[in-house]
Amino acid sequence: MSYEAEAPWLTVRRGSAPLLLCMPHTGTDIPAAIEAGLVSPWLGRKDTDWWIDRLYAFAGNLGASVVRTALSRTVIDTNRDPSGASLYPGLATTELCPTTSFDGEPLYRAGTAPDAAGIASRRRAFFEPYQRALEEEIARLRTLHPAIVVYDCHSIRSRIPRLFSGTLPNLNIGSFGGASCAPQLTRRIEQLCDGGDFSRVTNGRFKGGYTTRHYGRPQHGVHAVQMELACRGYLREPEGEVDPANWPCPWDEVFAAPMRAVLERVLTACIGFASELKA
Repeated sequence: MSYEAEAPWLTVRRGSAPLLLCMPHTGTDIPAAIEAGLVSPWLGRKDTDWWIDRLYAFAGNLGASVVRTALSRTVIDTNRDPSGASLYPGLATTELCPTTSFDGEPLYRAGTAPDAAGIASRRRAFFEPYQRALEEEIARLRTLHPAIVVYDCHSIRSRIPRLFSGTLPNLNIGSFGGASCAPQLTRRIEQLCDGGDFSRVTNGRFKGGYTTRHYGRPQHGVHAVQMELACRGYLREPEGEVDPANWPCPWDEVFAAPMRAVLERVLTACIGFASELKA
């Protein structure tokens, strides 16, 4: 069931299973005052986790809870450290309030990028309500279950030279180097990911963002994992450069079905893992 969240751009669907899905990057809404300063509306939405909410639409049937923001990550990235500290020191990344695309293109016209006061305002208005929703759902689910899994849903284009070399594996599991969840959960997910035609890596380029690192406390019954999908595994991702004519590509239920089948097994395993744990 859904309940009234504290902001119109925030969706919280409450389930009864010991599983919470987080969707921080599927939104495309950008307030008009912010969009007016962008180089282009398309560029401001280019790095969206396209159609991830549709890919995981089955989660409600499993009894999972979902927290999703409709806001674009260009407004503020709710999976970044609110202090502004990099999650990947020494590697290219984007900021709490991104000023470039993943490819390094400026998002804002000269003089319109948010300053420190603007970033603080966005943090209060958008970042903090999203985090409160996660905290409240985790607390609610922990009253129902001795242990839960927080599963952070993501996707990214398969080839972004500025961020990583070569072609990204289809399934990228992040457990913050094993700190955010029990190793038994990681192994279960790995086994399911390895059972088909998709490539997989664990704690490779993507080890887990702020959500995984901040909320993953396995010693306290909260196991957090990030799943970063390469878009080609569920979308007809263009082979070359993306542009407004070919990106985002349309959603295709049939093409996405094999990946969805893997993910349904993964989420079912997450619920099974948490249900087996005792207080």
